[in-house]
Amino acid sequence: MKKTMILGGFLLLAAFQVWAGKALQLTDIVGGTFREQTLAAVEPLADGESYAQISSDKKQIVKYSFRTGKQTAVLFDAATARGPKVERIDGYIISPDGKTMLIQTQTTPIYRRSFTAVYYLYSIANNKLEPLSDGGPQQTPLFSPDGTQVAFVRDNNIFLVKLLYNNSESQVTKDGKRNEVINGLPDWVCEEEFSHNSAMVFSADSRQIVWVRYDESQVREYAMPLFKGLQPEREEYATYPGFYTYKYPKPGEQNAKVQVMSYDIKSHQTRTIQLPLDADGYIPRIKMTSDPQKVAVFTLNRHQDCLKVYMANPLSTICKLVIEDRVDKYINENVFAQMKMTDHSIVLTSERDGYNHIYLYNLNGQLLRMVGDLEKPGTRLGGTAHTVVTDVYGYDEATGDIYFAALTTGPTDQKVFVSHKGGKTDCLTPKQGWSSAVFSKDFKNFLCTWSDLNTPTTYTLCNNQGKVLTTLIDNKALAEKYASYSMGSKEFFVFTTPETKLCGWMVKPADFDPNKKYPVVMYQYGGPGNQQVRNAWGIGMSGQGAILEQYLCQLGYICVCVDNRGTGGRGAEFEKCTYLRLGELEARDQVEAALWLGQQSYVDKERIAIWGWSYGGWNTLMSMSEGRPVFCCGVAIAPPTCWRYYDTIYTERFMRTPQENAQGYDEVCPIARAGKLHGALLLCHGMADDNVHYQNTAEYVEALVQADKDFRQLVYTNRNHSIYGGNTRNHLFRQCVNFFNENCHAK
Repeated sequence: MKKTMILGGFLLLAAFQVWAGKALQLTDIVGGTFREQTLAAVEPLADGESYAQISSDKKQIVKYSFRTGKQTAVLFDAATARGPKVERIDGYIISPDGKTMLIQTQTTPIYRRSFTAVYYLYSIANNKLEPLSDGGPQQTPLFSPDGTQVAFVRDNNIFLVKLLYNNSESQVTKDGKRNEVINGLPDWVCEEEFSHNSAMVFSADSRQIVWVRYDESQVREYAMPLFKGLQPEREEYATYPGFYTYKYPKPGEQNAKVQVMSYDIKSHQTRTIQLPLDADGYIPRIKMTSDPQKVAVFTLNRHQDCLKVYMANPLSTICKLVIEDRVDKYINENVFAQMKMTDHSIVLTSERDGYNHIYLYNLNGQLLRMVGDLEKPGTRLGGTAHTVVTDVYGYDEATGDIYFAALTTGPTDQKVFVSHKGGKTDCLTPKQGWSSAVFSKDFKNFLCTWSDLNTPTTYTLCNNQGKVLTTLIDNKALAEKYASYSMGSKEFFVFTTPETKLCGWMVKPADFDPNKKYPVVMYQYGGPGNQQVRNAWGIGMSGQGAILEQYLCQLGYICVCVDNRGTGGRGAEFEKCTYLRLGELEARDQVEAALWLGQQSYVDKERIAIWGWSYGGWNTLMSMSEGRPVFCCGVAIAPPTCWRYYDTIYTERFMRTPQENAQGYDEVCPIARAGKLHGALLLCHGMADDNVHYQNTAEYVEALVQADKDFRQLVYTNRNHSIYGGNTRNHLFRQCVNFFNENCHAK
C-alpha cells in the first residue's frame, strides 16, 4: 500500500513539473543533454599571439588569434596531408622550432593519465605525414629543444628518433620490463598521486636525455579479475576469467627504487646521477632548464614534509641542492602542478606560513620574491583575510609579472591576478564566481573561463589588463535549455558547529514550500584539499549545474553539500587538522551538518541521506557509523574502507605508515566501525578498479556480515574507478535514486 501511495505522489509531481517546466530524465543527465560547449586542448603557440586547437570533428588542428579568437590558419588537415591517412586526431605536440608536429592517433588508455598511441611526424612546410616509429605504439614522445630529435617510451624502454637522419630510430635503454623496470615513465603510484605521466627530459643543448628509472621488482603485486563482460566484450575470457596484475605499493610496504639517469646521445654513454636521495624517497618531477649543465630534480622524503630541488649535471652527474622547503605535516602535491620554470627562474608555491603563497627563485636557489596576502583582501562566505593561491599561470621575466589564480574573499570564489615586480597586485577578473585562465606565451592576452553557481561557463579572450576582447563561447543556449526545465534554486549557506564554521550549498525544489518537511540528500567528497562548495557551474555529483541534484529535487528532495574540515581553500590549519586520523573530523562535520539541517523548519530530520564517491564513499561510511544516528540511508560508491588497502604516496602523506600510526589506521576506519553502522546502506564498486581496489568493499562487507548488519551491494563487471561504459553509469545512478526513494520516501 505504501509503495502505491508513493508512486501516486510521483505521478502527481511529474504532472506538475510538466506544467511548470519540462521534467528531467536520468538519461538526460548521463547522456550529456546538459553538457556545456567547451574549448578543449587549447595550446598557446610560441609566437605569443596565437593558440592552436583540435577541430570539433577531430580532423584538423587550427590556429587562432589570442586577440580576436578568429581562425588564422590550419596547421594540420587530415584530409589534405600527404602520407598515411589519419581517421581521428586525439592530440598533438608542436616542436620548439614550430616546424614539425606530432599527431596523436589510436589512443589506448592505461591508467588515469597514461596511454599508448600511434604518433605521426608531420612536416608543416611539406604537408607530409610519416610514422614516428614502426615498432608499435608509443608513450610520451618528447621533442628535443632544437626540434631535430624525438624521444619516446615503448614497453618501458626509451627510444630516440633523429629527424635529420631519415628518422633513424635507436634504443636508449634495454632493461625495461613490465612489472620490473620502467624508464622515463612514472610507476602507477607516482602517476596517480603526483599527477604526471612522463619522467624524461632533454638537456637544453639537445645532447643529453635525462630520465627517472623505476625499479619496481620488489613492489608487491595486485591482481584484478577480468571477465568477458559487455561493451567492451572480452572474448578471451569467455569461459575462464583472467587477471590484470600490476605493481601497487600499499602503506608501509616497499616502493619502487628510483634513480636519475642520463644518456649522452653522441657518445652513447649512460650515467647514473649522484642524487642524494633517501632510499625510500620520491622524485615527483624532473625539469629541463635553460642551462645544458643543469636539469632540475625535485625530491620528496617518504613522509613528504621536505621538498628539495637539485640541479643535476648530466655529464658530471654532480647534484647541487638549491632549494629546500620544509612544512608542517606534509607538502601539498599541488606544488608540482603549480610549479613554473623560465630561463632564469623557478616559481614554487608553499604553505610554509600557513597559506599557499608564491615564491620566486633564481636557478641558483636564491629567493627573489614572495607573493602572499594581497593588500586589501575582503571577506565573504566563510572567508578569512588571507590569500590562498590555487594555480600559477606563469612568470614574465621581461616585466617581472607573475600571473596566478587565488581565493581572496573566502573559499568559494576564484579570481585571476597579476603581481607586479614592485609588489602591486591587480585583479584581472573581478567578477564574483570561479575564473581561470590560459595565457599566451608573451602574457599579453589570456583565455578566461568563468562561471558561477547559476551561470554556465563562458570563454572570453582578455588582454593582460583584464579587458574583455571578445567572447568565444557563452553557453546561452545551454542556459536557455536549463531554464526550460523545472529547476530549483541554488544557494550558499554557512553554519557553525561546536568546533568550526562550515560552508555549503543547497538546491531546493522549484515548487519549494517552506511549510513542508522535505527529505534531504547530502552529497560530499570531503577529502584533503578538495573543494566541492564553489561558486561555479560544475558542482554536484554529476556536475552540469548540479543537474543530478536538480533531478532529485524534482522527486521531492532538498540536496545539500558541505565541505568538512580537511578540505581546501581555507589554509593549512583547516586542511591538515585531519592528519594521522583521516575520516574522524570529516565524519563529525557531516553529522553536524545533518543535525543543523534537521533543525531547519523545512527539513524532515528522520529522512536525511548521504552519499559520495571514492573519498566521498569513505566519508559516507564513516559518517553513517560516527555514533550519532542521523542518516536514514547512504550510498557509498567505490569507497576506501581501510587505509591499509590504499597506496603509499596518498595514504602516507596524511597518515604516515601503519608501523608509525597503527591506531590511526585501525581505529579510524569503516571496518572498525562496522558495528556502529546506522541506516540502510548501498555499496557500489567496480571489479576492475585499479585505484580503490574492490578489496576495500569485500573486506568491509565481511565486517558488516559478522556485525550482523544489513546492506545491499552492486558489483560492476570489468569497470574501473569511474564505473562507466555502455549503460553502466545510467544503471548505477538509477539504482542509487531508487534506493533513496525506497528509504527516504520522498513525496
